[in-house]
Amino acid sequence: MIKLVLPSARSSRPRQYALMLSLAAGSMTISFGQQASIWSGQELYKATCDNCHKADAGVKAPGYLVLAQMPPRAILAALETGKMREQAKDLTTDQKKAIVRYLTGKVVTETALPQEAYTPFSLPSGKGLVHHSGWGGNLEGTGFRSAEQAGISAATVGKLKLKWAFAIPEANQVRSKPAIVGDWLILGTQFGDVYCLNKTTGKIGWQFAAKAAIRGAISVVEQGNTLHTYFADNSTNVYALDVRTGKLLWENKSGQHPQSGVTGSVAVYNNRVYVPITSIEVASVLDPAYPCCSSSGEIVVLDAQTGKIVWRHRVIQEEAREVGKRKDGKPFYGPSGAIVWSSPTIDTKRGLLYYGTGENYTAPATTSSDAIQALDLKTGKLVWSFQATKDDTWNMSCPYSPNCPEKAGPDHDFGMAPILVKQPDGSEMLAVGQKSGFVYGLSPDNGTLIWKTRIGKGSALGGIHWGMATDGKRVYAANADNKYAMDPKVDSLIKPSPGLYALEASTGKVVWKAAAPDCEGKAGCIEANSAAPVVMPGVVFAGGLDGHIRAYSTADGTILWDYNTMKDYETVNGVPGKGGAIDGPSPVVADGMLFVNSGYGMFGEKPGNVLLAFEIEK
Repeated sequence: MIKLVLPSARSSRPRQYALMLSLAAGSMTISFGQQASIWSGQELYKATCDNCHKADAGVKAPGYLVLAQMPPRAILAALETGKMREQAKDLTTDQKKAIVRYLTGKVVTETALPQEAYTPFSLPSGKGLVHHSGWGGNLEGTGFRSAEQAGISAATVGKLKLKWAFAIPEANQVRSKPAIVGDWLILGTQFGDVYCLNKTTGKIGWQFAAKAAIRGAISVVEQGNTLHTYFADNSTNVYALDVRTGKLLWENKSGQHPQSGVTGSVAVYNNRVYVPITSIEVASVLDPAYPCCSSSGEIVVLDAQTGKIVWRHRVIQEEAREVGKRKDGKPFYGPSGAIVWSSPTIDTKRGLLYYGTGENYTAPATTSSDAIQALDLKTGKLVWSFQATKDDTWNMSCPYSPNCPEKAGPDHDFGMAPILVKQPDGSEMLAVGQKSGFVYGLSPDNGTLIWKTRIGKGSALGGIHWGMATDGKRVYAANADNKYAMDPKVDSLIKPSPGLYALEASTGKVVWKAAAPDCEGKAGCIEANSAAPVVMPGVVFAGGLDGHIRAYSTADGTILWDYNTMKDYETVNGVPGKGGAIDGPSPVVADGMLFVNSGYGMFGEKPGNVLLAFEIEK
C-alpha cells in the first residue's frame, strides 16, 4: 500500500507520514486535502513524500526506485480495490493515474492477449474430474497428495522438466492457488482475472473478470453432473461460476465493515461456502488522521446454490467503542482486529470449523486474538478457543504513528490454516504454526495443548507464515525467520533458523531440518522458507524467497531436485514472463505434473508474474 497525504493549507503534519508503502498489503492509497485537483503527480510526491523516501528507506517507506519498479496497473488496482480503497474513494481516475504515472514513468495499460493464447474448452461428462481443490487440497487442509494423485515419487522427481510458463499481464505477484479439473487449471490473479488453462499446453479455455484481486485458492465442487467453482476477492465479493461454461452463477458481498477484505481461501462443504474475513485497517492506520480502529475478523457463511448469507460469526463479539486517547488527544477505538487471514479448515466428523486469528489492532486486547478457534458448522457458535499469545496489540503504524497502541505487541498472529492430522494409529489432532516460530499440537475436541515446539525466532513475517503440510506421521513446517523483519529486542538469545523442518506428529519432536541455502552475494535473494509446502509419499516440495523450488526427501530432508525460477521466460500467452521469490501457497501436484507460482513483489521480495508447469521427462 502506498499512502500519499496531501496537507491542507493549515496542516503542519510532519511529512514522514506522507507516503508509507506496505509490501505486505500490496496496495496503495492516497488521502487528499482540498488542493488535490491543482497538484500534479510530481508536485504531490515532492511536497509530501520525498522527505522520507530516500535511497536508504526501510520496508515501510521504501525508496523512490522501489516504487518506480512497481507495475502501473498494480498501483492503480491498489488505489481502486486494494487495502486503502476506502481512503481513495473520492479520487478521480485521472488523479490516481497522475500519481501512478509519476511514480513509474509509465501510463496505465492493459495487455491484450493474442489469439494464439486461447484454445477451445471442453470437459467430458462423468464424475471424478476434480483433481485438486482449495487451500490444502482437502477439507482437512493437509497439503498431502497420495502417490496415485501425485504421479511423482522420490525416484522420478529428479526428472522434472519445465513444460510451459504462463505470464499474468502487468502483475508483480502470483499468489492464488489453482484448482485442477480434468485437463484444466483454474487460477485467480492480482487484478481479479480468472483463467481456465489447459493443463498440458497452458492455453486459455475461458476467463472471467472479478471486481478485485483474488488472493486465495480456487475451490471446485462436483455435485452430480454439475461442476461449480467458488472464490472470493479482496473486496469480499464471493463468486460461484459454472466450470463448464465459465459463466457467473451468483455473486454476493460478504463483508460488512467498509475496511473488510479477504486474503484467504473459501472452504466449501455441505452446500455452504465458508469465507474468512480480514480487515485492511491494519494499513489504513498509516494515515494519522484515520479513526483507529473498529473492525473485527469474521467467518461468513453463504448458501452454495444461491449465495445468500446463512450466518455470520464476529471474532470480537463486542462492537468497538471509544477506549482512550492517543498522544495527540484524538480518540482510540477498540477492541479491534483479531482478523482471519487464512482459509478455514473443516472437520466433518465433529461438525466443526477451525481457523486462526491475528493480533488486535488496538487495546484492549481480547482473548480471541492470536488464537485457534472452533465453530459449530451449522450455527456458527464458538465451541472452543486456544490463545497462543496474549496482549498482542499492533498495527502497521507502529512504532511511529499516533495510531500505534501504547504497548505494541510482536504481531505474532496465525497466518496459516489449521491442519487436521489423522495419525497412523487413527487418532486425530490439530497442527498449527504461528509467526512466533512455534508449532502446536492441539486436541480437535476442545483445543487442549498436546505439545509445543519452537523451530524459529519468529517475526512479523514468520516463523511459520503461510502453512505446513502433513502425511499423518510427520508435520512439515516452512520456517521463514526473515531477517529483514526481525526485531532484535524480541528473544535476543534465539538465533534465526530459516528452512524446512519435519516434526513427529504425535510428539512435536524435530526429526530433521534442512536449512535455507545461503544467499550471500546473490542479488534479490532472501534465505527463507515462507511459502507453504506440499507433501506426497517420499517427497516434500517447498519454495524459497530465493526463487528456488526444491524437492526434499521426507526421510531426512536431502534435496532431491532444485530449480531456480528467478529468470525470464518465453510464455505460452505471449506476455513477457519473469520469475521471482516464491511465497504464499504451496505448489500444486497432480497427475505427474507440478505447478508453481513464481513472483512475490512485497516485503522487498523479488517480483514476478509466472505460473510454471513441470512434468516428468519421458
